[in-house]
Amino acid sequence: MDSKTIQHIARLARIRLTDKEEDKMKGELSSILNYISQLNKVDTESVEPLYQTTGLINSLRDDEYRKDFEMNEDLNSRLVGQAPDKEKRFIKVKSVLNK
Repeated sequence: MDSKTIQHIARLARIRLTDKEEDKMKGELSSILNYISQLNKVDTESVEPLYQTTGLINSLRDDEYRKDFEMNEDLNSRLVGQAPDKEKRFIKVKSVLNK
């Protein structure tokens, strides 16, 4: 791994590296690439691909109201009351859509 490659990667990541950080990165990235090179040498021809490790299939719960937080005037005023800009019982935000 040379300095030019490290500088290119840093530019792509939009980070600035000092010379000391560049040297450290050079060693760390070289180590990672060497490890990947070792993994690529392993014979995996007879290994079945593993797509999922938990064994769960479509394990979704019913979408039902669990009454974890019963909304009442007190809770609403405490939650909405913290907002910097509000209107009645709602938090007021800037428009996110162009008109």
